Amino acid sequence: MTATGTSDRKRLGIGLAAVGRPAYITGGRASDLGAERDIVTFRDRAFAVLDAAYAAGIRYVDAARSYGRAEEFLSDWLVARPEIDDVVVGSKWGYRYVGDWRMDAEVHEIKDHSLEAFTAQWAQTSELLGGRVGVYHVHSATLDSGVLDDAAVHRALAGLRDRGVRVGISTSGPHQADAVRKALTVTVDGAPLFTSFQSTWNVLEPSAAPALAEAADAGAYVIVKESVANGRLAPGGADSPATQRVADLAVELGTTVDRLAIATALAQPWAWRVLSGAVDPAQVASNAAAADLALPDAVAAELAGLAEDPATYWAARSARPWT
Repeated sequence: MTATGTSDRKRLGIGLAAVGRPAYITGGRASDLGAERDIVTFRDRAFAVLDAAYAAGIRYVDAARSYGRAEEFLSDWLVARPEIDDVVVGSKWGYRYVGDWRMDAEVHEIKDHSLEAFTAQWAQTSELLGGRVGVYHVHSATLDSGVLDDAAVHRALAGLRDRGVRVGISTSGPHQADAVRKALTVTVDGAPLFTSFQSTWNVLEPSAAPALAEAADAGAYVIVKESVANGRLAPGGADSPATQRVADLAVELGTTVDRLAIATALAQPWAWRVLSGAVDPAQVASNAAAADLALPDAVAAELAGLAEDPATYWAARSARPWT
């Protein structure tokens, strides 16, 4: 049996992408969220998710400037819970939310990795979350965005690093490993700049694992996102023979598919945190229970054989509708 750890739920984090804005690409939102998508309802939902996550032992919260009002909701929650002083906050810059809280927006977010974008977005993050931010990522850094070669941006980010904020990148796409390895080579004043990596890793898309292991060996944080593949590895989300097999294996183990998917991510020795994207307290509880699940070696071996071609995986992800 391969254990996921020691039932330490602090290795889990809660991500606010799905509760910070009315539309997102995660499957099942119509049934999970219903038709009420107003700001007050979502603020209450974010509070319920954060309360449930904290009660479950989760102490890392992930937000981003492009997650609609996620930073605002998190700030309000922290103000309303002044006794909570042990939560690490991570956020991201590099995308702007432009959906205007509309389900039918033609464009929901715009990428901008310029120095001007960093300066403006860090000011916004800092105003809301102040000294609570412990980790700040470039959102979806890629080789072609230029941010990994931009010395002016690096210098500005080094200012945060030197004030105690851990600077890193998040990654997406079939070439995540290239971005991670490139970022590991960036130094400012002789010291590594990027020491946190938030990357997609799941049963269907594990291709970044070797690079993430290298990052962990170098002393960086490695944060796993999308371990349930935007709902494809959640109850009712099976859409292929591979995802159906994961669901069947979960039944055979007497657990749920989301727990099995998250437990598999937790079993990766290089993973510092694994994010849940839960949208209600019941999902938080189910995701958190993954920390208590021991993964049989035979199951782990079979899951390792279910990976999809990265290009195919990411093309399908890019085509998912915002709902």
